[in-house]
Amino acid sequence: MFTKKALQRLILPLVVEQLLAVTIGMADTVMVSGVGEAAISGVSLVDSINILLIQIFSALATGGAVVVSQYIGSGNQKNACAAAKQLLYSITILSAGIMAFCLIFCDPILRLIFGNIDQDVLDYANIYFLLTASSYPFLAIYNAGAALYRSMGNSKVSMFTSLIMNIVNIGGNAILIYGCGWGTAGAGTATLVSRIVAAYIMLVLICRKNNLVYVDRLFHPEFDLSMVKRIFSIGAPNGLENGMFQIGKLIVQRLVTTFGTSAIAANAVAGSISSAANVPGNAISLGLITIVGQCVGAKDYDQSVYYTRRMIGLSYLSMGILNILLFFSAGPLVGLFRLDSAAAASCVEILQVFAFCSATIWVPSFVLPNTLRAAGDARFTMLTSAFSMWVFRIGFSYILAGAGFGLISVWYAMFIDWLFRSFIFIIRFRGGKWKTKRVI
Repeated sequence: MFTKKALQRLILPLVVEQLLAVTIGMADTVMVSGVGEAAISGVSLVDSINILLIQIFSALATGGAVVVSQYIGSGNQKNACAAAKQLLYSITILSAGIMAFCLIFCDPILRLIFGNIDQDVLDYANIYFLLTASSYPFLAIYNAGAALYRSMGNSKVSMFTSLIMNIVNIGGNAILIYGCGWGTAGAGTATLVSRIVAAYIMLVLICRKNNLVYVDRLFHPEFDLSMVKRIFSIGAPNGLENGMFQIGKLIVQRLVTTFGTSAIAANAVAGSISSAANVPGNAISLGLITIVGQCVGAKDYDQSVYYTRRMIGLSYLSMGILNILLFFSAGPLVGLFRLDSAAAASCVEILQVFAFCSATIWVPSFVLPNTLRAAGDARFTMLTSAFSMWVFRIGFSYILAGAGFGLISVWYAMFIDWLFRSFIFIIRFRGGKWKTKRVI
């Protein structure tokens, strides 16, 4: 179903897009670092909340992409277009509600999640949270459009839109942080404007009728409850999985805050740099939604297995190369963030351990489950991930921290979580029960 050229057209732009997505958060962290460690800490704490909500939007978009991909694979363009419209409506309504909640309860949310953090860190976090929360509906619309274009096998559109978003964000950071001296307010404002631009571009493009899948009569609401249920049958378990995963990270982040501002900053920098090392795997993982979704829609499970194995091999190759580079360049990369000597040394140690684990056990933990989701087996991945998160990642973080391991304890616990997930997902894939699931 997919030629080598078609796979390249799908995967390569996704790699670029994922790299660009990583640079938005990293650019805010790097460019605000001149304001001080309190500003870096405030931005990083809010970003951990933002990632939670972004993952929820992405999960719903993934649900729509699975449904659309399966309809494309079965040759049903009419229902594919109908699903696209329902996805766009659903994700916009959900994100607007979340935005309103965060704007109203901004300060209580930060205090509840992060406890007694320094007042200057809290002040920076409040400013950045208010501005970035205002961007949620626009980011959700962009995610929906990007998912729909990926389901068509066209990831160039989302790549170029992401490029424009990054240019606006980084340019805005330069003007507002350095030129106007706005600090975290400048970083937040630039992020908001960049996401408004991206949402507008994506809405204009997805309404064009020369697309294989398009949204017709955008401003004439049509609600199809059965189609929404299909989308949520994948999106809801995936959203709960991603939500619980990020809530677990927030709980761990609260533990990190007890180690002090320096540890918060070191953890933020390690998180920003390490996310870049997972770019190829994340891109291939997104591509698998389209590939396996269309194969399952055509009821060709042999090709689903074939392409899954091929993409996993490609993930190992690309991430192996990137993590070897990360291992040996961790020191110079950390030096870009102007941390004090103790925080910098801790950050380098974390990144080198991360590089080894990312190259060996990350792929089956995060790439393989997208094959299961694309086939409709989202409930199993949700239950597995939730169990592993609460038992291993959260549980071992507190156990190892209590044993005196300090900041690196939360990273060791994360690697144990990856190992367990990998083992379970490999068994599920090889067992074949995912082939019995139905979405359309």
